[in-house]
Amino acid sequence: MSSARMPLLEDTVGFGEDEGEFGVKKVSLTHPYITLCHIAFRGAAVVVYLLCEAFGAGFITSFVSVILLLSVDFWTVKNITGRLMVGLRWWNYVDDDGKSHWVFESGQNRVNERESRIFWVALILTPLLWSLLFIVAIFGFEFRWLLLVTIALILSGSNLYGYIRCKVGSKESMTSLTSDFLRKQVLQNAVSLVTRQTAAQPATNQSNRPTNIV
Repeated sequence: MSSARMPLLEDTVGFGEDEGEFGVKKVSLTHPYITLCHIAFRGAAVVVYLLCEAFGAGFITSFVSVILLLSVDFWTVKNITGRLMVGLRWWNYVDDDGKSHWVFESGQNRVNERESRIFWVALILTPLLWSLLFIVAIFGFEFRWLLLVTIALILSGSNLYGYIRCKVGSKESMTSLTSDFLRKQVLQNAVSLVTRQTAAQPATNQSNRPTNIV
């Protein structure tokens, strides 16, 4: 298994397109419906899980409903909201040799600051809520719900981990590029210094050589 980081080349926003008059960023949301879906799908699974028994829904009906909402949320966050709201995307593929590769992409577009905050708050808060519900299920001896909460933790945690890798990976790439540039500059300076000293050495020796007087 290997991982790679690369820039996200698609769906980039041109310079100044996300700015308002006089170059000030728009306060309103750039993708209001996408942002609404990001919050709605994340919260719907939790709400249905909490209220399913209160409305008299059976265990199987509740289980299937929550699983469907979790699947829709996972796919939407992984493929749509993360790409449009924060310019990040992660995915996995298997090559011809059967080796799994993880790819973490970071876009170059300007993101809406409000959308970015909403995205990360919802992305981080959801696994915390499911962790709390996991603890409640254990201490409440609701063992039949543990499988459902565990699936929710895996799906929400996977998206959180993937986008953290995308965010941190872009910074690591910049740091790596800067380090490589500094190493090349130091090496070039050292080579040029040695070359100058080597070129000056014969001239110095020749000037210091005694002259034979006949």
